[in-house]
Formats: sequence, structure tokens, C-alpha cells
Amino acid sequence: MPNITFEINPNLAAAATTYSSLVWLPPASPVTNAWSGYLDATTTGTWFLTGSAGTATGCNLATPYPFPQLKTALNDGGAQPTLYTTAVGKGRDNMWIGAVDGLRINKTIYDFEASEVKTHRAN
Repeated sequence: MPNITFEINPNLAAAATTYSSLVWLPPASPVTNAWSGYLDATTTGTWFLTGSAGTATGCNLATPYPFPQLKTALNDGGAQPTLYTTAVGKGRDNMWIGAVDGLRINKTIYDFEASEVKTHRAN
């Protein structure tokens, strides 16, 4: 399965950094050789932070957190994290052949088509 990586400024006082990768590790694919339904990264899979943000929060590759716990770890009373970029990635473990479609970030859905990426407002 692919992962989703957000490059962020975690805005953590304890991390003293302006950069970390926030990575979603999806659960196992619910189906094989067919399209799956939408996967909700706020309720499935786990998340981790790279670098000093991962160390400061304890949410790193060795101990990934579910989304509610990640949100708590990033809320240290300061500014909210800032999103820089988003990428779909794939680790080096097993081959994965597929596509990502309907990526939702907050209230925007990104619909990937052959000729363009369309955006839709989520309700």
C-alpha cells in the first residue's frame, strides 16, 4: 500500500525545528485486484513524524500513533502545524500496483484524472 506524506512545520516548542515529514501508514488493503472504497486516514492506519518532531512527541516510525493520539501530540499549546506539501509514496518493501484517487485534505477533495487534477469541495 502507498503512504501519504505531508511535509509540515510541526510548530512544536520542544522540537525547535520548522520541518518534519508527517507520514500516514495505511492498513492492509481491504481488497485485492479491485478498487477499494475510500480509506479514512483519521480512523485507519497509523501516523508518524520524522526528525526531532518524532523524537519530541514519541510518535516516530518505531511507535506510530493513531490519528487522535497524533493530534494530541502535536498540540503543545503553540501554533498549529503548517502544511507545506503532500506526496503519495511507496516504501521499499513490496511491490504495489495501483492508483490513489479522491485524496481529501481538510475540506478539499483532489480527484486525479488522466488529463488533470480536479478539486471539489467536501461537504
